[in-house]
Amino acid sequence: MDTRFLESFIIVIEHGSLAEAARQLGITPAAVAQRIRALEDEIGCTLMQRTGRTVKPTEHGLAIIENSRSIITSVKDLRAVAALDEPVGKLRLGAISSVVSGILPTSLKLFFERFPDIELHIIPGASSELHNRVQDGSLDAAFIAEPPFDIPKTCRWCTFRSEPLVVLAHAGIVSNDPAEILRGNPFIRYDRNHWGGRLADTCLRRWGIWPHERLELDSLEAIAIMVSQGIGVSLVPDWAPPWPAGIDLRKIGLPRPAPCRNVGMLWQNHSPRRRLVERLLQVLAERHAPSDAKAL
Repeated sequence: MDTRFLESFIIVIEHGSLAEAARQLGITPAAVAQRIRALEDEIGCTLMQRTGRTVKPTEHGLAIIENSRSIITSVKDLRAVAALDEPVGKLRLGAISSVVSGILPTSLKLFFERFPDIELHIIPGASSELHNRVQDGSLDAAFIAEPPFDIPKTCRWCTFRSEPLVVLAHAGIVSNDPAEILRGNPFIRYDRNHWGGRLADTCLRRWGIWPHERLELDSLEAIAIMVSQGIGVSLVPDWAPPWPAGIDLRKIGLPRPAPCRNVGMLWQNHSPRRRLVERLLQVLAERHAPSDAKAL
């Protein structure tokens, strides 16, 4: 079976149009229709039906679509493994929001220029969720905060940025004492479902500070905006810029050594797309010198 026929079938189903599938594939609608007919002849079932200008899958078409996607993914994996000189394939990369806006943009232009045949699919999420998805194989790698537990031995970890905790305060607060600021003002907490939020909570408990909590948010950008509006103060990792535009706040460092959120990349040792991950690491290391790389 020609996998191009399966790929054409999937694209037609996703877009509901032969014409749009033709544009995506760079061929004529007649050529797409010919591929679908050839696939139907080989399978022995009608896979699509027209409804006006749209195309919908038949019951037989719905029955094979997920297996078709799996076959296409497997073929791309084979190409990725076999391509020794010019890596090709799809790389599924998870990333926390501060990485999507901070670390990745400065590297992706160079990455795509150097490896134009690698398709990158970025999935946003929280560190704990993305960590688990690397573990179950639904992600090839993930940019996350370093877990508060040992990295599994099946994985590798590379730290690209250490972000010390800082107190965020409105510009009108003149004190430079982080403990005084945290004790004396309403507190906006970084969500404890995030590992960075748990780190901040641990720091507060160690200092014996029980702030007057006003809000708990899972977005660092939203916390910065709230602090800028004078709603409260916060304790967060000093994440990679850009920060929200137009904010009016102060960052007050903690006494050294300040607790840090380490941000890096996690990937499986024996992933079929390991070579694609290594190409991404190669570019990232040029732009953001890694502080360590552990095989655990």
